[in-house]
Amino acid sequence: MSAVALGFTLTFIMITMVLSRWQKLGLEKDIAWGTIRGALQLLFIGYVLHFVFQTEHLGLIIGIIAIMIMIATQNAGKRAKGLKGIHWRIAAAIAITEILTMGLMLGLQIIKPTTQFIIPISGMTIGSSMIVCGLFLNQMNREVGSSRDMIDALLALGATPKQAIQQALQRSVKASMIPTIDGMKTVGLVQLPGMMTGMIIAGSSPIEAVRYQILILFAFTASAAMTGIILSILSYKLWFTKEMTLK
Repeated sequence: MSAVALGFTLTFIMITMVLSRWQKLGLEKDIAWGTIRGALQLLFIGYVLHFVFQTEHLGLIIGIIAIMIMIATQNAGKRAKGLKGIHWRIAAAIAITEILTMGLMLGLQIIKPTTQFIIPISGMTIGSSMIVCGLFLNQMNREVGSSRDMIDALLALGATPKQAIQQALQRSVKASMIPTIDGMKTVGLVQLPGMMTGMIIAGSSPIEAVRYQILILFAFTASAAMTGIILSILSYKLWFTKEMTLK
């Protein structure tokens, strides 16, 4: 894509801003800032990845993945303000999911152990896990709020905190996985995923692109389940006081 063609893509941003102003949504500043920030971030990571791909240095790979996890943790943690200690639990859930997912891919030789494969797939895995964490925390706050009387009653009857909150945890994990499961049902029919589309545009065979997309699809499903379950195990006590009553 030429620089001129890339510049023309700003037309879409202008349309969005015009529509926002027309409907008095007040999103013009956010859209403008998001456009500038997003473009600069992508350009920056593009040059960084160009350098990393040339060096193939293990330390740089680990460093980039660690930064991804840190940023994902901060973003997902915004969904649970007031829960002390939630950030390290989110980071642990994402990190464990990344290690298990990438370990299986490399161990089973599904992907090549090169930067070109590890970093992009890690980024997609971490991004997916971040969304799952945010959805889980949102749903968990709603579940605890709506089920407070039942949880208090179970605690009064002698249930442990985990037993009392178990149903809320299960519903929250299920809710966090809904977008991933819905995506599996509609992929190829309603949408052509980004990785598949990008490979086809780059000139790869559609069959080869589909194979890689199936890999990502299956990996995302497993990682979503792992992230939700791990975070539920690590975080459920945060909704209780030291005396094991609901906050």
